[in-house]
Amino acid sequence: MEQETEIDVMVADASHEVYVDTILETIEAAAKVRGTGIAKRTHEYVAQKMKEGKAIIALAGDEFAGFSYIESWGNKQYVATSGLIVTEKFRGLGLAKRIKDASFTLARLRWPKAKIFSLTSGAAVMKMNTALGYVPVTFNELTDDESFWHGCEGCINHHILVEKNRKFCICTAMLYDPEQHKDDSEHKK
Repeated sequence: MEQETEIDVMVADASHEVYVDTILETIEAAAKVRGTGIAKRTHEYVAQKMKEGKAIIALAGDEFAGFSYIESWGNKQYVATSGLIVTEKFRGLGLAKRIKDASFTLARLRWPKAKIFSLTSGAAVMKMNTALGYVPVTFNELTDDESFWHGCEGCINHHILVEKNRKFCICTAMLYDPEQHKDDSEHKK
C-alpha cells in the first residue's frame, strides 16, 4: 500500500450508512481470526449510531478504512466506546489510535461528566485505553444498565459472563473516570 494514502477520520452521519454492511462484516471477520468474542450489532443499530452522530468512521477517499461508535448507558452516567475496527489493508498505520482518540473525544464532548468504559480482549486496545487514562476495573464498576449487558448476548463468551454472575469474563473492563482527571485538565488550562 502506498504511504501517501490520506485517511480521513470523522464523525459519521447518515450519508455513511452505505458502509454499514462492510463494517459489520469486517468486525465479524476480525473476531473470527482472533478467536475472540464480540457483541453482534444489526445494520439498523449501527446506522442509527451514524444518524445520531455517535460513530467515528475512517475513509481513504471512498474506501472504508475503520470505525468505532459510542453509546451512553445508565442515564448518561456511563459511555461505552465500542466496535473499534480497522480493515486489514490499513492496519499498522496508527489508524486504530486515531479512531480511538476521536471516539474518546466525541464521548467527552457529548457527555463530559460520564465515566467512559471499554470492554476488550485485545492488548492493542488496552494500551490505547491506558494512554487515554483508562484503568482496569472489575465489571461491577461498570454500568448496571441491563440494556448494555443485553448486548453481550451475541458474544461467543457470553456463557462465561453468565456463569460468573457478570463479575468478569474474557474481556478486560477499563474505565476512564473524569473525576480522577480533574487535576489533569486544570494543569492544561
